[in-house]
Amino acid sequence: MIHLGSVYLIVNDFKKSIAFYEKLLEMPLPENNGRFVSFEFEGHCICLLNGHFDAEHPDRVVRKGATTDSAADLLAIARAPNTRKFVFNFWAEDLRAEHQRVRKLNISENLTGIDYFCYVAPYYYFQLTDPDGNVIEVTGSYAPEEGDFA
Repeated sequence: MIHLGSVYLIVNDFKKSIAFYEKLLEMPLPENNGRFVSFEFEGHCICLLNGHFDAEHPDRVVRKGATTDSAADLLAIARAPNTRKFVFNFWAEDLRAEHQRVRKLNISENLTGIDYFCYVAPYYYFQLTDPDGNVIEVTGSYAPEEGDFA
């Protein structure tokens, strides 16, 4: 059986990404070693990997065994265009309140309004992007008010 350890995001602007996720997740960063940071909460772990670190500090990184170019060239990965094939999905107990909180943080130029989708069941959500263009979706309990989705 395999278990999920964590999700790593290879980021281009390490400091900006740390600040973004500290605000979004409402948690201070426990430790920053310059190469990666981990946000651990509710049994989950999101790690940010500084895509520039290995290239800027080759004396501090030791590699042994076979490595593939796609895994070893973090700088190229960090600089590559984001294809948005990855989506973080979070949920909030009160979607309207969470949308207002995130809007007040002013951390993303790509914050949507609350949207509605129905396939099997009603689904309310909003999206934003992090500094590298990764999509973050937040869903949760929502009671539409008159004028919503007009």
